[in-house]
Amino acid sequence: MTQVRPKGRIEHVNLTVSDPERSAALFEQLLGWHERWRGPAQNGGKTIHVGEENTYLALYTDGENHAGQRKGKPMNHVGLLVDDLDAAERVVTEAGLCPFGHDDYEPGRRFYFFDWDGVEFEVVSYA
Repeated sequence: MTQVRPKGRIEHVNLTVSDPERSAALFEQLLGWHERWRGPAQNGGKTIHVGEENTYLALYTDGENHAGQRKGKPMNHVGLLVDDLDAAERVVTEAGLCPFGHDDYEPGRRFYFFDWDGVEFEVVSYA
């Protein structure tokens, strides 16, 4: 008898950031995303959800000590897929961030960057 297995995908990633407005603006420019929701969050903070129809980043700050929540230590990076890697790199650079680790191997080209809060992102294109 074959066992039925659930299927799934990542719906969102929740990141603690120092400035949700600034981070949301970066991802809107970098990925063509839009703000899906904003509102109050735990510990007196606020969250902005920025993404597309089925996936998003929840950008959280507790409003006082954004560094107080240290869940992310084991996380290596968040992967972002784009259709134009060169245009994406310009957006990152124009935001005052520094792309690094450029590479080209199967299945695509990529670079990395750290945001203002030390979260590492990998930007990849399969085009």
